[in-house]
Amino acid sequence: MKKLLKFAVIIVTAGLAVGCASTSDVEGLQTQIDGLKSDLDKTSSAVAGAQSAANDAAARASAAEAAAERAAGYAEETNSKLDRLFKKSMMK
Repeated sequence: MKKLLKFAVIIVTAGLAVGCASTSDVEGLQTQIDGLKSDLDKTSSAVAGAQSAANDAAARASAAEAAAERAAGYAEETNSKLDRLFKKSMMK
């Protein structure tokens, strides 16, 4: 009977020690999870800002391309006028 009682005490003590360690481990993991959630929120915010900046840059690039195309058209039109004026002056 004494052996059984000693064995029971050892089992209960070991169970309590393991139970406490498990609780500590879970709390540590929860802290890590909370930290990761915070990092994820910061990263998501940064991604949203970067996406907004990229959209703005794309819009500005589109506007610059349109302006360049207009300028090229004006240059071509001016060259045509100069060619016609040159041809007229050569015919006189």
